[in-house]
Order: sequence, then C-alpha cells, then structure tokens
Amino acid sequence: MGLVKTSFVFVGVLFLSTLLLCSADDHHYEFFVRERNFTKLCNTTTLLVVNDSYPGPEIRVHRGDTVFVNVHNQGNYGFTVHWHGVKQPRNPWSDGPEFITQCPIQPGTNFTYEVVLSDEIGTLWWHAHSDWTRGSVQGAFVILPAENETYPFPTPDADQTIMLQSWYNGDYKQIIDQALATGIPPRQPDAYAINGNLGDTTGCPNDTMFRMQVDYEKTYHLRIINSAMNEEKFFAIMNHTLTVVGQDASYVERFTTDYILISPGQTMDVLVAANQNAGQYYMATRPFSDSAATPVDLITTGVFEYTNSAGGLNASLITLPARNDTNATSSFLSRIRNTNVTQNPPLNVPANSDINRRVYIAIATNNLPCNTSQCLVQSRIVASLNNVSFVFPRIDILQAYYNRSTGVYTEDFPLNPPVFYDFTGNLTDLNPGAGTGTRAVMLNYGDAVEIVLQATQLGAGGSHPIHLHGFSFYRVGTGVGNFNNQTDPSTYNLVDPPLINTVHVPGRGWVALRFFADNPGVWFMHCHFERHSSWGMDTVFIVRNGTTTETSIRPPPSGMPSCT
Repeated sequence: MGLVKTSFVFVGVLFLSTLLLCSADDHHYEFFVRERNFTKLCNTTTLLVVNDSYPGPEIRVHRGDTVFVNVHNQGNYGFTVHWHGVKQPRNPWSDGPEFITQCPIQPGTNFTYEVVLSDEIGTLWWHAHSDWTRGSVQGAFVILPAENETYPFPTPDADQTIMLQSWYNGDYKQIIDQALATGIPPRQPDAYAINGNLGDTTGCPNDTMFRMQVDYEKTYHLRIINSAMNEEKFFAIMNHTLTVVGQDASYVERFTTDYILISPGQTMDVLVAANQNAGQYYMATRPFSDSAATPVDLITTGVFEYTNSAGGLNASLITLPARNDTNATSSFLSRIRNTNVTQNPPLNVPANSDINRRVYIAIATNNLPCNTSQCLVQSRIVASLNNVSFVFPRIDILQAYYNRSTGVYTEDFPLNPPVFYDFTGNLTDLNPGAGTGTRAVMLNYGDAVEIVLQATQLGAGGSHPIHLHGFSFYRVGTGVGNFNNQTDPSTYNLVDPPLINTVHVPGRGWVALRFFADNPGVWFMHCHFERHSSWGMDTVFIVRNGTTTETSIRPPPSGMPSCT
C-alpha cells in the first residue's frame, strides 16, 4: 500500500509471495485465504484475509491484460471473489457472486479466476462476494495505461491506494448470519479505517494511523476505494485541493474540489499536489447518510506528511461536510462528467430512439414475518426491488441458465413497480410487506436499455449505491421526488454523462442509467450496502446470446466449484 512511482513500462513486484509470473499480457497471482488475528481498538479479532494481510494484496497490471488468480480456501467456510468493475466480456464464469455465477470455493479447495480486462483504465478493486466476507477479503485492482498509452493529464510522480473501510470487532460472516437468524439488524461497525489503520480518534493508544509521505512540489495520484460495508464516505486532505480525474475505471472531465463523496463499491482517481508549507496534514473521512438508519458518525484520520516535516497535528483543523449534508453530496456528484479523450471508450450513449427496453425499479426496505427458531422479533426487515425480495438459490443461476435447468429462477422480474404510490412522500398507511423470489430480467443481445432507479421512503429511506456487474453504464439523469416519465427525460444529459459501474441513488430521488446490452451472460445487480443486499435488494439481468460465437457466452472453464 506504499507509494508507487509512476512509469508506463512499470512491472511492479508487489507482494512477491503472490506474483508468480508477469508477462506483457498475462499475470498470475496466488491468493491464500485463511484466518489471522488482528489487534485493533485494544481487542484481538480473527479475520478471514488474503495472504495474511488486511487489506489484501494489490493487483497491478495494464489495460487489456488478462489476470489469472488462483484462490486457495484455507479457511473454515466457502466463499467467492468478485473483480468489481471488470466487465469480463463473454466470461461471467469468473465474475464471482455466490450462487449467481458460481458456487462457493469450499474449504480445502481452490479455483482459478480468469479476469479479462477490456477498456477499463484507472482504479478498481476485488472483494469476496459471499455473505459479509468482503469486509476483510478485499484489495485494490490497479489498471495502468497500456504500454503505448499515456495519461490524459500530466504524469503524476507517484501513486497511492487509499481504501476506506469498516472495522468490526468480530467475524464479518458471523455478524450477518446472526442478524439474519434473529431478525435483528446487524450491528454498527466499531470503527472505520484507512488502509487498515484506525487513526488517532479511537481512544486506543495502540491503534495505528496511515501515513503517506510526500515531497514538496510533487504531484500524487490517489486511487481511492470505498470498501466500507454500509457507509458512503466524504474524504478530504486538509489545506489541499483534490483534482478528480477518474471514476470507476473511466476518465472524467477534470475538476477541483475540497472533498469527495464516494459510495461503497465506487473508486475514484484523484490528483493532489504537495504545494503547501512543509508539515503534517490530516487526511480524513466520515460517513454520509440521508437515511433514518444513521451510521456511526466517526471521523477517521490519516496523515499527509511532507518529507522532513516536524511538528504535531491539530484535530480541530479537520473540516468535512456534515454527516447528513445532502447539498454537499449533490453538488459534488453534479460535477462529474465524461471527458472526450482518446484514452476513454468512444461515447456510446443510447439515444432516445434506440431504447427498446425500459425498467423502472422502486427501491425499498420492507417487513416480513420472522420464522426462524432463533427469532427475537415477530417481524424481520427485508429489502426489495419492485417489491421483490431476492432469494439466493442453492445452485448458481449461470449454471442453471447455461444448462437450461428449471426450477432455479424465473424470467419474470417486474419491469415496473407493481403498485404506484407516492414513493418519496408520507407512506404511513402503506403495506410494508414484500414478495420473495429469484426473478430475473431477460435482455436480448444488443438491447438499448434504460433503467430508472427510484428511491422510496418505505422503511428507513435514504440513498443507495447500486452496482451492476458485467457493464459500465451512463448516468444520464437524476432528480428529486418521483420520476416523471413525461417530463424528466427532457433533463437527461446525453452529451457527456459519466460512465460508471456503481451509482448513487439519492434519497427521496431517482437516477436514470443507459447502456447497450452487449455482454452475454448472467449479471448481478444489487445495493452495495451489504445489509440491504443480504436482505434481498438484488436482482439478475440475463443477456441472451447473440447470433455469433463472438457474441455468445464462452463455455465454462474446467474446475468450476460444485454446489454439492
């Protein structure tokens, strides 16, 4: 996680125990996933981690490369790994979500993922995609320009990964397993972390603080990843201006800001110039929430430290937007635009006349009877999309789809809310119940798709980070209140919308996405608040094969994990 000097022919030897072979195009890593003790908050906790590190090893390759990661499960339960934001063209077999595209890797076994990069550039990440295991099984995925490419901005002097994390004193899987069994919402994190460090505000003298050492007048490329479990995050470096240059592995029109807002699952590429008086400056992060279910409002600190600087730090100098500052959030997000540079994929926004599949999804939290033997409440919280709370099958949907097996899922996910109501208004008398099922949206290859995601006040309300596997999509519109399909499309930005894979759906508002369904396979869509996904705020998009081999799913690799 240290500073990395920038070079276009750089081949990094990072975590030597993981890097077996590196050539121009193919890279091979070994991930050994096992339990290890960590002491933080004056408490020792056992976590499942990769190669004994938290966060795990960084993958660093070039655009267009292929990465083979052999994952050895030396832990006590099954899990999978997802390569967040990698489109995996025609290769859903290595996408990773448990019981969606594969069965878990069982203890004592291994599975090699083939991670196929295409036009992604900048920063992504990888994480477990089973239960809450991603809380400790996670790491950065850095995609450098290809050998013949340059950055669309002055080459920075070095880069640094910044992972914003949630810290729990306890096993992440046990936390969600207990919550689901008892019907009680999972507990809040005990702290937040920057690159595994809890900072100097926890009260435990043994907790460490992340320090980034910089040289005066040099420019640094920050690769910021929000890997927190349930918290959107503000981030800033005191007395320094941030220049945002990329989001979700695509470049954006450069702009300067005092802070960023980044949702769980999202990544941002940010430049910062070390141009202040030599000294030690706080970097700091705190959660944002516009929900009634508020997160723990802790400010977590790191240090942006000039070489040979002296003197202490002053906590009173930390300035960040307030935890519920919706104006700061919307103001920041409104500035993100696509940029017309050759390093980006050519702009390919479906026009109004192209759209042949529209999906309007209301997002909610609901209640259903608690019917386990461990229930502590009569009514448990669930979550839904279009009033369907997703039920994970016990055999993966991709295998069932590819083999034409029946009884695993249905192809009837509702394309509109089954009941229209005042989504963002007073819902006191509305039935809070929901249906359950494993229901998929079917798309034809090449469909021009528009998805409108509508936040609701049912349950705790608030914003949601929604992630779609297998694609990047254009965020063409957003607004407050209930979406109006007659007037709101006139406000869409079809000129330079950002190309992203995880979108912030504003509380009491909506967001519109567009993309072409040109990647055949089974692709998961879900809220990246882990509690919401665990409660059923998920669905599946299945893109049928095209008419050629090049537009069809690749055959499954040998050695896929078995569900039995």
